[in-house]
Amino acid sequence: MTKQTMGIHHITAIVGHPQENMDFYAGVLGLRLVKQTVNFDDPGTYHFYFGNDGGKPGTIITFFPWPDAYPGKIGGGQVGVTTYSIPVGAMAFWKERLAKFKVAFTEMERFGEQVLEFDDPHGLHLELVEREAGDLNSWNFGGVTPEVAIKGFGGATLLSTQPDATAELLEKVLGLTFIGKEDDIARYQSAADLGNVIDLKLTAVERGEMGVGTVHHIAWRAKDDQDQLEWQNYVHDNGYGVTPVQDRNYFNAIYFREHGEILFEIATDPPGFAHDESPETMGSRLMLPAQYEPHRDKIEQILLPFQVRELD
Repeated sequence: MTKQTMGIHHITAIVGHPQENMDFYAGVLGLRLVKQTVNFDDPGTYHFYFGNDGGKPGTIITFFPWPDAYPGKIGGGQVGVTTYSIPVGAMAFWKERLAKFKVAFTEMERFGEQVLEFDDPHGLHLELVEREAGDLNSWNFGGVTPEVAIKGFGGATLLSTQPDATAELLEKVLGLTFIGKEDDIARYQSAADLGNVIDLKLTAVERGEMGVGTVHHIAWRAKDDQDQLEWQNYVHDNGYGVTPVQDRNYFNAIYFREHGEILFEIATDPPGFAHDESPETMGSRLMLPAQYEPHRDKIEQILLPFQVRELD
């Protein structure tokens, strides 16, 4: 049996103050807060999900905001850069917008594409790249209109402590197609239109340190529960220790750490983010899993208040 993932489902990172996180990803980048909930293992911590208008897999970045946590160190065993895809012709808009909000950026070229590089307020490395593929994002917020809005992930750059082993996994286990090499980067691609381009740094990178400003894990797409169970067996049969299925309310998840020390998840596309809220109201209130609902008052007293607000 061989399998192929469609690409990235979501990426999860650790950041600082929740209002700073909200102001950047909603206020500056114009993404939709599609879900506000809590860390299922630590209900005193928010878990925010930002994505396109419908919260489609391949568009979702999620955050655990820890305002008093120590800063991390980006390095081996992590996603080094998260890349977003924007419509062709939108780059000038984003240069002007980032400059308006005093976000420093640099421009470079990779694999024939113009790339805009910048960091979020807590040190996560981000990129914008123009690509034809992927539907426009119909979410309209704070002056970011569908014609220029971030469509979803372009992909990610992986930093590995054993890049040869990570490369073998990407191609032979996850089923990504090798595209080519440029300088110190190998590029792989899936069949999806978003979250489909994975770059791997070919030089081994010293192990990073988890903390604020680092990616905790990257999740790959499974079509449904049956597909995920097949992935679970397939990953195990290829020599990786994989967890039991874990219910994350908006998807089911399995986890394994690949040999280059990056934490991988395989998440189901369904049920999605609208099963406990309407598509129109997603993200507007704190949603708790059933086990925490009896403790809502206490949890809400612990969590720091925030607003989704348009920025001047």
